[in-house]
Amino acid sequence: MALMPVRTKFRKMQKGQMAGFSKAANFLDFGEFGMQALERGWVTNHQIEAARVAITRYLNRRGQVWIRMFPDKSVSKKPAETRMGKGKGNPDHWVAVVKPGRVMFEVGGVAKDLAQNALRRAAAKLGIKTRFVERLERV
Repeated sequence: MALMPVRTKFRKMQKGQMAGFSKAANFLDFGEFGMQALERGWVTNHQIEAARVAITRYLNRRGQVWIRMFPDKSVSKKPAETRMGKGKGNPDHWVAVVKPGRVMFEVGGVAKDLAQNALRRAAAKLGIKTRFVERLERV
């Protein structure tokens, strides 16, 4: 099952800018451990799903997993061997815009080494550099 919006106001979107740092989801809000983006880029709905499957399979469905990003941007593509012009292509796939500092996945209810290995396997499915973060003790 691919992640994508149920409906959007417009089918086709412009490329947009990826400058700056993440304004939201910079800290762990749900789990004890997480994966934070160190680079900016587009993460496709297939990459998100592959990372989620890698985490849940490694944890043997123990603990809990939160996905902190959603692919709400459509990327259009023209068919192969098509001449230039004749308008913008049709929507091809969906991506989530990820900026540095964004916590992409969170894991809770498992040991640290288990969470670290699961998130390392998930990071291999994504096209950007990430780091492992853990929640600081609350005062």
